[in-house]
Amino acid sequence: MNLALAEAKKNLGKTKENPSVGCVITKNNSVIGIGSTSIGGRPHAEHNAINFSKKIVKGSKIYVTLEPCSHYGVTQPCTNLIIRNKLKQVLFSIKDPDFRSYNKSKQIFKNKKVHVINGICSSLTNDFYRSYFKLKNNLLPFISIKIAVSKDYYSINKRKKWITNNYSRARGHLLRSYHDCILTTSNTIIADNPRLTCRISGLSHKSPARIIFDNKLRVPLKSKVIKESLKYRTIIFFNKSNIRKIKLLKKKGIETYKISNDEEGNLDLKVAMLKARDLGFNRILIESGMTLINNFLINNLADDFNLFISNKNLGKNGQCNIKKKIKFFLGKKNKINERVNLFGDKLINYKIN
Repeated sequence: MNLALAEAKKNLGKTKENPSVGCVITKNNSVIGIGSTSIGGRPHAEHNAINFSKKIVKGSKIYVTLEPCSHYGVTQPCTNLIIRNKLKQVLFSIKDPDFRSYNKSKQIFKNKKVHVINGICSSLTNDFYRSYFKLKNNLLPFISIKIAVSKDYYSINKRKKWITNNYSRARGHLLRSYHDCILTTSNTIIADNPRLTCRISGLSHKSPARIIFDNKLRVPLKSKVIKESLKYRTIIFFNKSNIRKIKLLKKKGIETYKISNDEEGNLDLKVAMLKARDLGFNRILIESGMTLINNFLINNLADDFNLFISNKNLGKNGQCNIKKKIKFFLGKKNKINERVNLFGDKLINYKIN
C-alpha cells in the first residue's frame, strides 16, 4: 500500500476532478503491475495497473489507495474491470467520499466472491486525500501556501534573489508539480519577475497554470509569465478595467476575469476562489508576498502551509520579518504535518484546516 501511495503522488494535482489513485498488483508475492490515475483523470489507476501488468492478473491481489469506483461515468466502473479480470483479492485503504461509490464496492465484490480488506495505511492515505475530501465537501479549492525565510525569519534578501539553497528550491519546484494552479500577485511579478514553472528535468510538463491577482491591471507585458502565457495557461483576476490592456493580454492568450472588491478595496478572496474552482482548479499553491498570504490566513481560507527555512541568518540584509506572524498562525506543534531535511535548510509542512 505504501508503494501504491507513492504511485498516487505522481500525478497529484493533475487529475482534474478525479482523485489521484495509486494501484499495485501482486501475484505469488511478486509485484506484477503498477499504475496511477492518468493526467487528466482517465484512465483510472486500476485500469492502468491491469493493462501494464507483465503477467496474467487472474488470481492476483490488487492494492488500491482509494475504494474502487462502482458507478458508470465516462468509463466503466473499476469494480467491473477487477471482476472481469478475475482478481481474487482487493485491498483498499479508505472509502471513496464520492456518494456514487461510497462503501458500495465491498458488497459488489462479495457477491462475486472476491475477498476484500480495507483500512490499510488509512492514516497516511487520509492525509494524502485531504484536497479530494475538500473537493467533495466544499465549494472552495484546497489552498496551499509556500514561503521561504532565513534562519532569522526574514522573507526578503535585500542583496540577493534567493534565501534558501538549491535543494529547497528544487523541492519548491516539486511542490508546484503537485498543484494545478499557482496564485500570485502583480506586486510579486513586478518585484521578482518569476516564471512560476516546474523546472525539474522530466517534470516540466507538470507546470501548473498561473492566476495573477492584478486589481488595476499593472502586470508588465514584458514579464516572464506573460511572455510564456501561450505555453502555460495564465489567468488574471482584476477589478479596475483597462480595455486597451485587456485586449493586449487576450492577444497573448491570457484569460481575464473581473472580480468584485472587498470592503478594503482588494479583490474579494472568497469570490476569487469560487471563480478559480469554476475554472477547474482544485489544488492552488500561493507564491506571493506576505500581504496576500496574511489575508488568506486571516480569512481562514488556507489548508496547508509550507515553510522553507534557510540555515543562514540575513541580519541587516534581511527585510520583512515574519516570525511573529508565523508564531501567531502556526504556533501549535500539533499542526506540524511533516519535517524535511534539505541539506542544512529545512521544510516544515503545517496542516491548517
